[in-house]
Amino acid sequence: MSDDAGWPRADLDQLRRLRVVAGAARHALYVEHHFEAAPDQVWEVAADLEGELPHLIPGLRSFTPEGIGDGRPDGERSSFRAVSAVGHRERFEVVLRPGWCLMQSRLLAGGMAAVPEGTGTRFAFFSAYRFPGGAALQWLRRPGARARGAALMAALQRRIDARSSPGAAPGAAE
Repeated sequence: MSDDAGWPRADLDQLRRLRVVAGAARHALYVEHHFEAAPDQVWEVAADLEGELPHLIPGLRSFTPEGIGDGRPDGERSSFRAVSAVGHRERFEVVLRPGWCLMQSRLLAGGMAAVPEGTGTRFAFFSAYRFPGGAALQWLRRPGARARGAALMAALQRRIDARSSPGAAPGAAE
């Protein structure tokens, strides 16, 4: 039965898919923001997980690839080692495509998506705990969620601006 004629079809862009994933996670932090920058400018920063993610996520000291041979990610699926500011280490499986990133470890899930919107880009980020009791912990963190989301988007804007300025090198700001 390969003929889909007559069946409803829903095509979801990267941002809508991320909303669905975040909605399936209990009490996820989810934030969207419109940037007055081209999608490739926004995604250049967001997709540089090793160089930029530690600048965007408070408490993340490093996010380094664990690949084959030279240590680079292998294709669209790869593994990264996250190290927190207090030294906790966590291995993440990552799917990274243009405009789409999904990351998960045994304790955390997260993702990012970017789509063109008007003259700029609509960008979204989510994170959620994946362990028993994680929903309760996320609920306890809820009062500051809006401020954390705004801080992440402000940090992303600073990183986009830093890369967009003439003569800027990746990782040069902050």
